[in-house]
Parts: sequence; structure tokens; C-alpha cells
Amino acid sequence: MRVTAIALAASLFALPALAGGETPAPADAKVYFVNIADGDTVSSPVTVVFGLSGMGVAPAGTEAENTGHHHLLIDRPPLGEGEDGADELAYGLPADDNHMHFGSGQTEVTLDLAPGAHTLQLVMGDHGHVPHATPVMSEVITITVE
Repeated sequence: MRVTAIALAASLFALPALAGGETPAPADAKVYFVNIADGDTVSSPVTVVFGLSGMGVAPAGTEAENTGHHHLLIDRPPLGEGEDGADELAYGLPADDNHMHFGSGQTEVTLDLAPGAHTLQLVMGDHGHVPHATPVMSEVITITVE
């Protein structure tokens, strides 16, 4: 049993850390959902309010230390996972139905979501929409739209 625990611990340290672009973020930075939580049942349209602590919000294109802007990932694998996961970490988040950009510094959105389960994740991007060197991202939550 002890050998198994040691082997498990060693394998966890061997896992690569999730790494983004070159822009540093404060170690204590956190992005989160203010008004919804994992498992919530909501009605559409649903307003999603973004929370951020430990850094500031700045519009896309603004190169200011310890800032970024929000992105909302909808119904897709967590940041860094899935078919395009490595590219979005290194080169930036695409703009499509599953990746919403808030490059003007917005901190909320109202979404028209179809009935059913939907996953959401917040990710901060730097001036060029690239996740920070240590990505600032929320947990993936699942909400159900009635």
C-alpha cells in the first residue's frame, strides 16, 4: 500500500502544469462566477456576472501589468483540453459560438441558451486574447436551462 501511495505521488509531480502565453499574472488572481454556481437551474435568458480578484480588467489591446479581460467558454472542454486546447493556450482563444470575448472590459453578459445542460468556464486573456503564463480560469460549471 505504501509503495502505491509513493508511486501515485510521484506520478502527480510528473504531470505538466497548465501553461499559457508569456504575460504573467499575479499568483493570487482568481476569476469566478458571481451569480451562478455549479448545478444551478436557470431560465433563459440568463445573465452571467463575472468576478475577478487579485488583478484588474483592461480592454483587449491594453498592455498594462496585472490586467486582462474576460472570455467565456460555453459547452466545450476545459481550457487547454480538447482538439484545440494546446493552441488556445499558446496562441489565444478563438472567437466563435463556444468562446465569447469581452475585449471591451465587460464584466457580465446575458445569454439566450437552449433548454438543457450547459457548461461554462471563465478565462482571463492578456492584451492579445492569450491566457496568462499561469492561466487565470474558473472551474467549469454546469447549469441547466429550463
